[in-house]
Amino acid sequence: MTEDEVAALALSLPEAEESAHFGKRDFRLRNKVFATLPRPGEVVLKLTPDRQALAVAAAPGLLSPVPGAWGLKGWTVLHYASAEPADVADLLSKAWETVAPKRPRG
Repeated sequence: MTEDEVAALALSLPEAEESAHFGKRDFRLRNKVFATLPRPGEVVLKLTPDRQALAVAAAPGLLSPVPGAWGLKGWTVLHYASAEPADVADLLSKAWETVAPKRPRG
């Protein structure tokens, strides 16, 4: 996959917008960042710590926690260049869900 293909997947999510975070492309929902493109071949995703643990365990070569405190909060590096497009789309969707407003239960 290319950076532009990852960006297109991120922007296909409801209300997603592109912006910049520390001079790097990012993707937001209502001003909350759910993904960034910090370096070629990598997308950093906002997952819950539980989802991060499951994802990293399932694909340890493709995913890893961001070093330090950010990684403990669920921020996860995905090496998208060697990932399947469907997996990238699924992980972007999970990152989007992490920042999406919670729906009331009824």
